[in-house]
Amino acid sequence: MLGRHRIQIKDDDQIRVMRRAGLVVAEGLAEMVAAAVPGATTADLDRIGREVIARHGATSNFLGYGAEWGIQPYPGVACISVNEVIVHGIPDERELHDGDIVSIDYGAIVDGWHGDAARTALVGEVSDEVRELSEATRKSMWDGIAQIAPGARIGDVSSAVQVSLESHEHDYGIIRDYTGHGIGTEMHMDPDVPNWGRAHRGPRITEGMCLCVEPMATLGDEENVTLDDDWTVRSLDGSWSSHWENTVAVTRNGLWVLTEPDGGEAELTARGVAFGPLD
Repeated sequence: MLGRHRIQIKDDDQIRVMRRAGLVVAEGLAEMVAAAVPGATTADLDRIGREVIARHGATSNFLGYGAEWGIQPYPGVACISVNEVIVHGIPDERELHDGDIVSIDYGAIVDGWHGDAARTALVGEVSDEVRELSEATRKSMWDGIAQIAPGARIGDVSSAVQVSLESHEHDYGIIRDYTGHGIGTEMHMDPDVPNWGRAHRGPRITEGMCLCVEPMATLGDEENVTLDDDWTVRSLDGSWSSHWENTVAVTRNGLWVLTEPDGGEAELTARGVAFGPLD
């Protein structure tokens, strides 16, 4: 089950279970994004995430996370990060306002296998600058995913994310302190998948690997700080941020994006990448 570098390799049936977890994640994210309207609180969104997990008989991989490290266990099922908060925002009674940008990171476990993804929601009427930030981050995620293939290396994915984010007129801050990762029987596993790097470097990608690609970018600088709650990470300069993520399986047929309702078919096909579901 563990290949070189202790990277977990899954068989077809295990990937199918991860797809079930991924669909729970996709459903929860869709409902939380739809509920991200002016007047809603971040706690309201977290409650929706809890309802979706319960509806499917799944469990949360976020709730209680961190206890093993001796820090405050994470109290929500979703990380809900508003405006200058980059990641790990704790759900509370903060109200959303027209023009806000909200990153929602969410996961689920089904029969011991994990799914993990993130979406950025735009609240009401947002500025063009904020809309473009979210779209640039989303596109960089897919540009990175498109480089995943047997024989490629993790650096190919990382480089593609970086090149994509640097291709825009705006000089976005690429967050380097937090990365994508392997996933399977744990939420965070080898290998790390940074959002910057050099092509042709790093572990080789093989069939049976499952990876999370998750770029985070800001309108300003990449420097960030963790607040005293042990979780909330905000930009040091107060600039607003976006976060997108998907769980991707490398199958014998191509790529299967386990946390997208269509398995990633539309985006992969548009990029000329083989769509490889195991349905």
